[in-house]
Amino acid sequence: MRFTTSLRTASTWWTPLLMLCLLLIGTIAIVAICPPGTQRVAIEALIKLLVVVGSYIFIGNSGVLSFGHVSFMGVGAYVAAWLVISPDTKELMLPGLPGFLMQAHWPPAAGALAAGVAASAFAFIVGLPLARLNGISASIGSFAVLAVVNAVLSNWTSVTGGQGSLYGLPSYAGLWTILPWALAALCVAWIYQQSRFGLRLRGAREDEVAAKSSGVDIWRERLIAFVISAFFVGVAGAFYGYFLGVIAARAFYLQMTFITITMLVVGGLNSLWGAVLGVLTITILGEVLRHAERGADLGLLSFGAHPGLQELGLAALMLIILIFRPRGLTGGREIPAITALWRPKKLSGSGSEQ
Repeated sequence: MRFTTSLRTASTWWTPLLMLCLLLIGTIAIVAICPPGTQRVAIEALIKLLVVVGSYIFIGNSGVLSFGHVSFMGVGAYVAAWLVISPDTKELMLPGLPGFLMQAHWPPAAGALAAGVAASAFAFIVGLPLARLNGISASIGSFAVLAVVNAVLSNWTSVTGGQGSLYGLPSYAGLWTILPWALAALCVAWIYQQSRFGLRLRGAREDEVAAKSSGVDIWRERLIAFVISAFFVGVAGAFYGYFLGVIAARAFYLQMTFITITMLVVGGLNSLWGAVLGVLTITILGEVLRHAERGADLGLLSFGAHPGLQELGLAALMLIILIFRPRGLTGGREIPAITALWRPKKLSGSGSEQ
């Protein structure tokens, strides 16, 4: 019995280990053989992976579709900017900053960590009322948070730069600086969903009445997942600013919200492997459609440019997935456990599993 139990325990770790290995091998291959343009696409994909995996920690386990997680990305981006941009630049662009932020000049790595902590703190505050809502009410409430954060970032000119762009962020986002965060997000997401907290939250997702009758505090479990997920989305916001070298409030609103939710829905809302597969699928399809938008000349054949083809293709893919695979490409399942092949067959007799 102990031998069989240990095999089952080991098999549950094949999913995260396989994902981590694939991500690491893919990054090494991109660095070794791909041109700088492809590497930039991979960097952006890793940032979005942080957002999607962070969102999955709450959405996938609670079953509540949140439209407000990109607001944590915006909070993280601006907190990192306040901390890492040089004081001289902030005096010119952000005259309304408090003194301690005006004089701060942190290293980028510390700024990213602070961005995650600030996003988690903000998520705790807004999550106190949001975690009590269910279904469409919770989704609308999260969208209201997104709208409020965007309005503040767009109009608090002396502190955020308003609707203009905020310059001066260091160029710190690279494959090897983002990869550890992506690996950490995958590990934390897997550990959380295997923990008793994740099990209780998924139980409430499947049957809220039964979970309450079993003593599950649904409000507390949702709030814990909300805060954890916001941390990684906030870190992603900091790296997005480092990646672009400039941030603006409009970058953390509807377009980023819909593309990250599309990634999660296409891959599968209820599986961590679905979050990874969704990012990979949408990134590859988006690049193919982006090149198709420009047109192509193949000698005898030429194709004219078709603006808007990328948005149309992504919308069509999402519609097809919702019709034919409503649970996403993975069907809401994780990678099949490889060690299932090694499980010993049950023998007759009382001592067969000893």
